[in-house]
Amino acid sequence: MLRVGIIGVGTVGTSVVNILKDNAAVISARAGVDIVVKSGVVKNLNKDRGLDIKLTDNVDDVLNDSEIDIVVELMGGVEEAFEVVKRALKSGKAVVTANKALLAYHRYELQEIAKDIAFEYEASVAGGIPIINALRDGLSANHIESIMGILNGTCNYMMTKMTNDGVAYDVVLKEAQELGYAEADPTFDVGGYDAAHKLLILASIAYGIDAKPEDILIEGIQNISQDDISFAKEFGYVIKLLGIAKKDKNEVELRVHACLIKKEKMIAKIDGVMNGISVVGDKVGETLYYGAGAGGDATASAVVANIIDIARSGKSKPMLGFDRPMEAGLVLKPIQNIESKYYLRINVSDKIGVLAKITKIFEDNSISIEAILQRQSSKDSANLLISTHMAVERDIQALISSLEKLEFVNSKPVMIRIV
Repeated sequence: MLRVGIIGVGTVGTSVVNILKDNAAVISARAGVDIVVKSGVVKNLNKDRGLDIKLTDNVDDVLNDSEIDIVVELMGGVEEAFEVVKRALKSGKAVVTANKALLAYHRYELQEIAKDIAFEYEASVAGGIPIINALRDGLSANHIESIMGILNGTCNYMMTKMTNDGVAYDVVLKEAQELGYAEADPTFDVGGYDAAHKLLILASIAYGIDAKPEDILIEGIQNISQDDISFAKEFGYVIKLLGIAKKDKNEVELRVHACLIKKEKMIAKIDGVMNGISVVGDKVGETLYYGAGAGGDATASAVVANIIDIARSGKSKPMLGFDRPMEAGLVLKPIQNIESKYYLRINVSDKIGVLAKITKIFEDNSISIEAILQRQSSKDSANLLISTHMAVERDIQALISSLEKLEFVNSKPVMIRIV
């Protein structure tokens, strides 16, 4: 019998307990051993969770219990969770976590501490989609050329509603909060940080890149308007928040931001709260992974799958999928060197000669314009909607800085990258 202790018996933790109970027969058959939850740690012992396991508010009751074989960390946060997981590993207990923030900051330290102790984290990225195992195992014969993912269901739900129903950002955000998709403070989701944590985990497996969130480009969807969505539709695009990892010679670029994507692309068709990840390998070509990226049962399904993996082998595979450097000399590409096509929305005073002056600023910054639309936004102002040919991030930022200084530009231009 394999005994499990869960630290953080909230929505996902409760689902883990119920799955292990409801599907006990098939799980036992697949694992080769009975798996039971011995105890769980909660913050509030007075809350009824409808579970028949022992509950405690002291992590020591799990960490110091010699009968517990696997610690499942679902408490969230970074530093406190890091200390808990370190203690579990140093006491010889296997660990399963769904904590993307913990891994975004401490994955390499945890790999060093874990060594041959099983440490699994499938649920930390894209909920029930088995993308970690796909990268570590299924695609292990490939050089990974790129990863492009819809990694946050909240943003995807909001962009889908804005695109399909013409709903304004503020309205759909409130709706997402009422439905429980977005928190009271939605910054972590709509600001791109949740997706960035997940992208960093995938990039470590694919490229061995040890980057922190502060090292990469992270933008959200807060500034997207119906004008941007109309432009996208007119030119055959949809707008999605994407996490992108891409290798270019000896550099890897990592970025999270809203993107205009051609509507015929498979990843552009993923709507609602669902997640989808495209991975391109040098031998296999493109593979696409789709499914529920959040929710108690979907995330718990991945947690239980990791528990079964540990029960089968009793030993960890390399946590990040490699025992030695992946590719010599791979480094993180500086944000300012990233190349892309760009879309800009510039609100200007509606006067003669403004468009000519705007296009001259583009020319002065070595940026070639591909298409321009003008949309009246008020009696005295208009939105210029402009897409560019390939340009470099530093040039675009210099362009935006120059535009902001012009007296007839009424607000900071909005920029979205085109994939």
